[in-house]
Amino acid sequence: MNFVDFCESLPNEFLGLKVQLMCNSTPKLLGGVPLTIELVLISLLIGFLLALGLALMRISKNRFLNVISRSYVFYFRGTPLLVQIFLIYYGLAQFDFIKESFVWPFFREAYWCGILALTLNTAAYTAEIIRGGLQSVPYGQIESARAIGMSGILLYRRIILPIAFRQALPAYGNEMILMVKGTSLVSTITLMEITGIARYIIAKYWTPVEIFLVAGVIYLVINFLVTQIIKYAEIRFTPYLEHAKKTR
Repeated sequence: MNFVDFCESLPNEFLGLKVQLMCNSTPKLLGGVPLTIELVLISLLIGFLLALGLALMRISKNRFLNVISRSYVFYFRGTPLLVQIFLIYYGLAQFDFIKESFVWPFFREAYWCGILALTLNTAAYTAEIIRGGLQSVPYGQIESARAIGMSGILLYRRIILPIAFRQALPAYGNEMILMVKGTSLVSTITLMEITGIARYIIAKYWTPVEIFLVAGVIYLVINFLVTQIIKYAEIRFTPYLEHAKKTR
């Protein structure tokens, strides 16, 4: 017996019609989970690579690169994600040179516009997280690495980036959670992820509280799994801290 059959087998006086609707809507809402996770994973992956470059530009002594990175971060952190989604999906379509160019097949698709907006947004926040991690690396460890002959890419790969990543991991975990919740905004450009499906069901039955409650629980479960992954990563990359907690 599946979940829907179980709900239908219970008497209405026990569940009530609204609760039964919540049970029947759960499988439909779960159908939006793969798209939600897909949006999060692609955006975080590309956004992290972009953020790494922005963070290095941000701490660069080159004033031109520093200004570009600072301006990018200022704009995407200072404007709402919803506005950014609208500007990319609806705004760019206003220009004829965009419609007549080779990029139009990309920008006419809501899926790619949603990914682009999420990627650009998370890159700005992640760049600041990485910058904070890079600047928190003890200078003594950098000097020690240089003393044994490390420099350039090798210094970053062996010393600076691993330490910076460990320092930035808790903050980046928060950004991952925010991205999971941020995917709900792409429902405004017709993408049928969890919130998009919830809005469709609400328009059909006009039960916003019940349906959004189920959708909220699904988001809560996803974010719980994300927090567990981050917790495992923290233990994996900082085992000495976990050992210190157990010995107290």
